[in-house]
Amino acid sequence: MTMHCALLPDGRRLHLQHGPIDLVIEAWGDPAEVAAAYRQAARCFQHVLHGLVTELPVLRQAIGSSKPVLRDRIAQRMLAACWPYRARFITPMAAVAGAVADHVLAALLAGRQLSKAYVNNGGDIALHLLPGESFDCGLVADPALPRLFGKMRIAAGLDVAGIATSGAATKGSGGRSFSFGIADSVTVLAINAAAADAAATMIANAVDLPGHPSIDRQPASAQDPDSDLGARLVTMSVPVLSDMEIETALTCGSSVAEELCQRRLIQAAVLTLQGQFRICGAGQQLLSAA
Repeated sequence: MTMHCALLPDGRRLHLQHGPIDLVIEAWGDPAEVAAAYRQAARCFQHVLHGLVTELPVLRQAIGSSKPVLRDRIAQRMLAACWPYRARFITPMAAVAGAVADHVLAALLAGRQLSKAYVNNGGDIALHLLPGESFDCGLVADPALPRLFGKMRIAAGLDVAGIATSGAATKGSGGRSFSFGIADSVTVLAINAAAADAAATMIANAVDLPGHPSIDRQPASAQDPDSDLGARLVTMSVPVLSDMEIETALTCGSSVAEELCQRRLIQAAVLTLQGQFRICGAGQQLLSAA
């Protein structure tokens, strides 16, 4: 597979793509500093896919009570982000998109003077903000209907350097992951993108109505033979639910999100399901209408 590296038509953003990894990067600062940062990101990106492939047998295994030995730095980021959830089922793959974004952002920033930057890996975003800077994050309730229903303004100093979104709707809309739950989307703000990615996965899994007869669930391996979820049932489609059913499912998910906020694993979460949503943690203060 050939790596793609080019500026997008606007001349400001860098596009890096290699196999399934597709990044959009933007940085602010002196033009020479930005150009140097982009070169650094591109050099780093050359090795990302190979490093992950060498660790795949371990990364696809459920995390247990003992930490596996991983040599690749991105793989180590993935394990660290998922480790707090080891009491439940999770594999390090739950944080792969966020960990890649964090890793490339670190390479982008190394030795450079940038006031603001982001690395967007399919909607999982690693952020850099100097004091006085901010970043607006648009929120979409259902990825199948890409329309903003709100936005969050993330300012420097909020301990938020990562954004991630997960949910049952993301796979059917071109996303790359399955969900055990039924949320249309769960967006999480955390200290880095890997942490946000892992938490979004766990919260989205918790937005659920176990045993509902009309929710279509299929073995993950039947949809993707290489899935790290194996034969576990994942959500394929969700019928129109009653208000009470939506309330029940969102309550299950928001209880997990609030627990993660209290444990300081995340700063905020926004959960959506069939036109209704819940806001947890600092999201109450950050959310505004689109």
